[in-house]
Amino acid sequence: MTTADQVRRAVEGLTITGLLRRNARRYPDHPALTSGIGPDATTLTWSRLRSEVAVLAGALAALGLRRRDRMLIAMSKRPEHWIVDLAATHIGALPCTTYDTLSTEQIRFVAKHSAASVLVLEGREQLRQWRPVLGELPHLRAVVVVDPEAVPDHDPRFVSYADLRGAELPGEVGAAFERLTDEATPDQPLTVVYTSGTTGDPKGVVLSHRNVIHESVMQDHLVAVPENPRSVAYLPMAHIAERVLGIYMPICNAGHVTICREQAQLLPTLIAARPHGFFGVPRVWEKLAGGLRAKLGALSGAEAAAVAQARDAAVEVFRLRSSGKEVPADLLARQRQLDDRVLRPIRAAIGFDDCRRAFSGAAPIPVDVLEFLASLGLPVYEVWGLSETSGAATVSTPDAFSLGAVGRPGPGIEVAIGEDGELFVRGEAVLAGYLRSDGEIEDATGEDGWLPTGDIGTVDDRGIFAITDRKKEIIITAGGKNIPPTRIESLLRSHPLVAQAVAIGDRRRYVTALLVLDEDAAPAWAQAEGIGTTDLDELSRHPEVRAALDEAVAQANSALARAEQVKKYRVLAGPWTAESGELTPKLSLRRKVIDERYADEIESMYS
Repeated sequence: MTTADQVRRAVEGLTITGLLRRNARRYPDHPALTSGIGPDATTLTWSRLRSEVAVLAGALAALGLRRRDRMLIAMSKRPEHWIVDLAATHIGALPCTTYDTLSTEQIRFVAKHSAASVLVLEGREQLRQWRPVLGELPHLRAVVVVDPEAVPDHDPRFVSYADLRGAELPGEVGAAFERLTDEATPDQPLTVVYTSGTTGDPKGVVLSHRNVIHESVMQDHLVAVPENPRSVAYLPMAHIAERVLGIYMPICNAGHVTICREQAQLLPTLIAARPHGFFGVPRVWEKLAGGLRAKLGALSGAEAAAVAQARDAAVEVFRLRSSGKEVPADLLARQRQLDDRVLRPIRAAIGFDDCRRAFSGAAPIPVDVLEFLASLGLPVYEVWGLSETSGAATVSTPDAFSLGAVGRPGPGIEVAIGEDGELFVRGEAVLAGYLRSDGEIEDATGEDGWLPTGDIGTVDDRGIFAITDRKKEIIITAGGKNIPPTRIESLLRSHPLVAQAVAIGDRRRYVTALLVLDEDAAPAWAQAEGIGTTDLDELSRHPEVRAALDEAVAQANSALARAEQVKKYRVLAGPWTAESGELTPKLSLRRKVIDERYADEIESMYS
């Protein structure tokens, strides 16, 4: 039996509602969801979580939430988010989390397009953002507000979460909730995930129970983790990765999720939780690598020599495996011995001493970051996928990966390359369809089941795929050269001073770039170099910074073809964030916004 057959057999007949019941019965006292760290942490067991979900399901149904209705959630990562989400799932409604960085116009689009009947808001800030559009939503029946002090007085549309929940939980889940659990089917729509809309209006991606369960079980088959694995939820809940990794995968493998509500608390949360698996966008891994580099730089003498020896062995093993070569037994034994003695304590300092699978996705990650982390015994493997593929469609694993590539298709998933290099995907994890504004679900794949992804890629003789660019982002120079910008940008971002890089050149004579200083690394670098300022704006004009970036650009150009090389660049102070508008909530570049906002800087490089 193939691995794909094993995954299909393991998934067959399962639903998220049924798996939650299984966990509550098989692991009633095991931790499911922990909020916070230290003495103030609170934990819901699997039985308690299901009881909370049962109460909210009944309450939401009483508010008028029905099967196939949409429910929007504007809330940070807190236990109530999981509870209302899963309560809607049991009713057969489609929960959808919105990004907290949406503008009023973006909120208006999602709210109208979804035709949501129930809206769940966290508190005053969410109420302020959403209030201007509430009167434009004819399908809206109720607004649930989680923070009790934020509930408006004398407005019958609003209800407090506490009032909705009631004072006490019943002793056991009732028969009505058990019927809801049984009524769910594998191909029933489960949730809606809106795309970031970088190339147009956001699309409402509808995923089924089968889609997300296949994705979750597939990951566990590819890289095993212990029973009841630990994880950390820190990405936005609107992100497909967090929706799968933070909600659905822990239900599938009865895991224990620790919630990190603020990015600033990620490191102490990792140390407290010691996750068995972790997914990060490149920027997260780059920041972790930057902090580790600083710590290693402070070592000296015998300690520094021991770490260097262990790192050399670890990165040698990593490079051999990346190229598909066999690792000599003596090298592997030496690497493992040095890892236990020298490198594991370093990983423990950031909570990664028991991490079995570490993944990066959403954008290319610089190779030097991957090699640096691997040299510390923390190999990070790239994956590729979309909201439409329930997350990862291709996965790099310890026995099948290549630097700069995104792995092989997961079991039960096929990937094909079109004539123009575009990747097409089909399989069990591919979406049920796109949500239409009338509530119907529109097919996204056609009769043959292939989904066009918009990504351009290649495949090598080992069956490992690499993503070279987005179809709509290819630079076509005035001379007719087709240039993928993401490789250029990845090379430029490999310098620690650079947080973001944008390659420019469409319909122009040559390629230029905008470089954004790293808000953490640049001031630290300035102090180490004895520069008398740490202000980002001043550093962006400082001659020593410019000299260092001249070298960084020259280094990148040495790895590029002549037509791809950056001829000129401009330095921006930054930082760029989703809030400032240059990045999507998934930290991808908003190229149209950047082109418009920095038009003068761009034009100055061509005048």
